Amino acid sequence: MDRQVIRTKNFAVDAAQFILDQAHNALGERNEFRLALSGGNTPAPVYTRLAAIGHDLPWDLTRITFGDERCVPPDDRQSNFRMAWETLLAPAAVPEKSILRMRGEIDPQTAAQEYQDQLDFLAAQRGEPIYRHDLILLGLGDDGHTASLFPGTAALDETIRRVVANFVPKLDAWRLTFTLPLINHARHICFLVGAAKNADLIGRVLEGDPQFPASRVNPSAGEVTWIIG
Repeated sequence: MDRQVIRTKNFAVDAAQFILDQAHNALGERNEFRLALSGGNTPAPVYTRLAAIGHDLPWDLTRITFGDERCVPPDDRQSNFRMAWETLLAPAAVPEKSILRMRGEIDPQTAAQEYQDQLDFLAAQRGEPIYRHDLILLGLGDDGHTASLFPGTAALDETIRRVVANFVPKLDAWRLTFTLPLINHARHICFLVGAAKNADLIGRVLEGDPQFPASRVNPSAGEVTWIIG
């Protein structure tokens, strides 16, 4: 695994440019850009900036997925899809066919299986055993979780399924999430982390402390970039 850490005072600008550069690289090599979005508050300004500078990007050649989702309808304020729609997908006029939404409004187990089936179908079209993202965006929670892989939850131990419904006891809620087998199959993974995040936590994750799920993001044949600002 190749890893780089970028510390910046222009977080949204630099992160959006990084994503755009990855898009151009993928489009140049494979005529397709597979991007998985993360939720939460941190990436929102990045998405807004990406929509502004990516107006010439051939969005019809992108495939946008979601690393996790809350089990709520797409118009709910907690929905990762809603945040992405308002900041990136609608402003950039991304075509509907390029967006693969996790259906948080239906039964969690059904939604997870449906999403995995859709990814498996897309992979099979390219002769791939597992769908391989060009870029997966991830965040870092205060407890070291990433996507919806929380400490002590069952999804952390999943070795076969690529998308699961994960019950998070401390939230008393279900989440839909990519699993480590899918995340670690990506060509590139980028953690987007705000400057206010605990520096000790970041350091321990970077050192590989196993108590933090984010430290288990370790692609065997991919790169990891941290953008902190």
